[in-house]
Formats: sequence, structure tokens, C-alpha cells
Amino acid sequence: MHALLAVNWEWELRGTLIVIISVAVLCGSVYLILGTNLGARLGFLVALAGLAGWMFLMGAIWWSYGKGLLGPDASWKPVANETVIRDSGKLYEVGVIDEPFTPSGDASADAAAVQQQLIDSGWEKLNPALPAFQQAGSNGSVFLEESGALAAGEFVVVNVFEQGGDRHPTFWGDRIDFLAFWHDPHYALVEVAPLVPQRVEPGRAPARPVIDTTRSHEYVYMVRDPGSKRTPAAIITISSLIIFLILCWLLHRRDRYVRANRAAKALPAKA
Repeated sequence: MHALLAVNWEWELRGTLIVIISVAVLCGSVYLILGTNLGARLGFLVALAGLAGWMFLMGAIWWSYGKGLLGPDASWKPVANETVIRDSGKLYEVGVIDEPFTPSGDASADAAAVQQQLIDSGWEKLNPALPAFQQAGSNGSVFLEESGALAAGEFVVVNVFEQGGDRHPTFWGDRIDFLAFWHDPHYALVEVAPLVPQRVEPGRAPARPVIDTTRSHEYVYMVRDPGSKRTPAAIITISSLIIFLILCWLLHRRDRYVRANRAAKALPAKA
């Protein structure tokens, strides 16, 4: 009774037992049938070859459609020691823009000048309606808040720029290309503007945020981590294929031995 209660209460133990029983029943029943008809060793080779072939097909489907056992998804990561850039004059030092920039003291004019230099340096300005804008902006906001430069509600994302991220080799343009194993570094630069501090009064709706034009804009520099979403499926597919081919070779070698023994002349029996 105590063991039964433990299985029902501990979900990890229950899940482990379910997997063990399922594998034992499904694979064991097939091996039992093959073993009684082909023998213990030959039945084991045939059953294991069938399991490896099925794992190969399942892994290939997972690998193609990005389903099943998945690795970590792609995400934005902070650039080491260069994530939050509070002074626009340091954009050249970290390699964001190609030409040096000296702030003039006018926040609006400096923001427009930096934006033009970013475009001239190969950065692409994203449309705020794109999902990539929202994703990069939200990640940049998290990094900015974690750094302690600005708190939540003290800034607003105004622009998002991206650069790089091309993959190669490609043979079908923008379509899915299973041969594009290499990717160029993908960077994103989130531009945020500080807000004017608002006084919160009880019983009244919060005031609409207003950008503080006297304070310079700040930037969050990020790099894209492509992740390894299909890596587990690829490992299952390749390893299962190798095991399947080895087992097929063993079965073929056994068939050749059996054929050679049957074709040999029978030895005369001793009296």
C-alpha cells in the first residue's frame, strides 16, 4: 500500500515506471514473438533493427518539421560588456557605427544623427508592426532593467535596428534550405528614450507617457543566439541510421554464412 501511494503521489516516479512498462510491453512483446520463431539471437537482431529503423524515420520527421524532442530556441543574448550604451558617443568604440560621433547636447538632433549613421553603416530599421521589432524590443527592455540603468516605466522603445544574420550556402533564396548550416552573426540595436517622470495620484488614471527631449537616447546592443532547436532530432536521426545500417550488415553477414554452410558438401558420417 505504501509503495502504491508513493507511485500515485510522486509524479516523476510514476512517469518513469510508465515509460519502463511501455517499452517492456511493446518492444518485449515483439521480441518474444520473433524470438520464438527465429531464435533468441536472430530475433533480437531483427527486433533491434526494426526499432532503429523506426527511430530513424521518427527522427527525420522531427528534424524536418521541428517537432518532438527539441533543443533551446533562438533568443537574444547581451553582448559582453557592451550591452547597455548610455552615451551615443561610444557607439563607434564598440563597433556599432563606422564613423566617430560626438554628441552636440541636443537630444533630438543627436538621435536623428545617430539614426542616419546607423543606416549608413548597414543597419536596417525595423517596422514597429513586425514581430521581430516587438521581440527585440522586449528583450532589450529586460536587459536595460536588469542593468539598473532605467527602471520599468521610465523609458519607451522608439526604434530597433538589425544587422547580419545571413545564412549560407543557400540555393533556393528565402525558402527553407537544409544545406544552410552556417550563419553570420545577427545583431540588434534597441533605441530607447527616457520618459518625463509622472506624478501618480490616487483615484486618477495614469498620465500618458511623454518622452523627455532634454535627455539623450540610450541603446541596447544584443546578438542573436541561433539555438539548437533541431539538434536532438538530428542526433537521433544520424545515430539511429548508423545503428540500423550496422544491424543490417550483421544480418546480411549471417545470411552469407548460412548460405555458404548450406552450399558446402556434407561430411560423411562416422560409423
